[in-house]
Amino acid sequence: MQASIEGEIVTLHTHSSSTADLVNEQVNIARKEESEKHFCLCNLGDIIHKYQRWTTLLPRVKPFYAVKCNEELPVLKVLADLGASFDCACKHEIEKVLNIGVTPARVIYAQPCKQPSMLKFAEQKGVDKMTFDNVEELYKVKKIFPTARLVLRIMIDSEYKGNQDFSSKYGCHPLDVPTVLETAKELNLNVVGVSFHVGSNCYDSRAFSAAIQQSRQVFDTGAGLGFNMTLLDIGGGFPGQLDTGTKFQQIADVVNSSLDTHFPCNEGLEIIAEPGRYMVASAFTIGVNIIAKRIVSHRPNKQDKGTGINRNDPTVKSIMYYVNDGVYGSFLSKLSVDRKYEAKSLKTDQDAALYESSVWGPSCDSVDCIVDSTLLPAHDVGEWLYFPDMGAYTLSSHTKFNGMEEPKLIYYCQTDTWNRLYSEKSYQYNGPNNTT
Repeated sequence: MQASIEGEIVTLHTHSSSTADLVNEQVNIARKEESEKHFCLCNLGDIIHKYQRWTTLLPRVKPFYAVKCNEELPVLKVLADLGASFDCACKHEIEKVLNIGVTPARVIYAQPCKQPSMLKFAEQKGVDKMTFDNVEELYKVKKIFPTARLVLRIMIDSEYKGNQDFSSKYGCHPLDVPTVLETAKELNLNVVGVSFHVGSNCYDSRAFSAAIQQSRQVFDTGAGLGFNMTLLDIGGGFPGQLDTGTKFQQIADVVNSSLDTHFPCNEGLEIIAEPGRYMVASAFTIGVNIIAKRIVSHRPNKQDKGTGINRNDPTVKSIMYYVNDGVYGSFLSKLSVDRKYEAKSLKTDQDAALYESSVWGPSCDSVDCIVDSTLLPAHDVGEWLYFPDMGAYTLSSHTKFNGMEEPKLIYYCQTDTWNRLYSEKSYQYNGPNNTT
């Protein structure tokens, strides 16, 4: 069974294949075609399983997928068909989800400081649920979209945060909450709830507990001013890499407990979240071609401490691999949040010698280093490496710097998983190449 999505092929495997097997399959195809084009594999089944796990572990929390994380159409379409709603931060993202049949009620315009023309677009399309965090934004909304349903984004007053803290840019300070809500009341605007974001890729469940408790206080302040708040948005920050399943379970347990304590079920409250990385991180794997290599003498490096690597020994060599994707392409998170990537080899010889290695992107910029130091078996130019957990803020952050090309995209899913979602209907995308 196959389905065409925007010109790409989704292969529905009837058996379970390892990621390495699937990467090998694409490498063999590339060799036959004499192609060095890097590629990106997307397991749509992984996204389906992630969504189903969310609804099992967080039954009170409706997921509004953060489109900015990965806006590939097959990803959006599968999530929409599963029943997900969407967190959009700009006109482009709103347009994209509405164009695949998502209703405005399933969208939150989660951008506290909105461009006026985009706010007008949201008004025209009926996307009335949106965040804000300051008085000035209220005057803008009053002028352009006075019937909007506003959600106050608060700054988290807590020491527990993710590895990328957003409080320096967004969020109403706790001391400013009364003034902001009083201004909304004076302008006769409709504040329907509270939102927060604990920070990207948060591993400390206490961050959610503290933020939910703080949200309860804002709800009470709003009630005192006459606002009937019926929406709590607990934001994003949920980890989604392959090895974070246990951590997500712990976060879910804390979230459920905190919600039951501060927002009992009988309150008639709608609770949503904005997961991005959680849904897509582990679904994508990128394969890169080694386009060049250098064998060099070790040089002192402060990152070697504790690794056993002696760069002061001139007889020890290191291998520098240059590949056809880099930090200005799919690996931009290396620059923005100093993410650590794991380069994997397709070589299966357990007894092969391992060499201290680094992996570099193809641009002329010296910061274009994907992996500073790792141990790999020796590879020749033309061979391949691959990287797991590449679904979040990779394709969506790609630049065109120095002629950086986007990878070829291949989507796949096991037949039984696919058929559980599309058992009674064919997969359809209402756009170009609309086939089943």
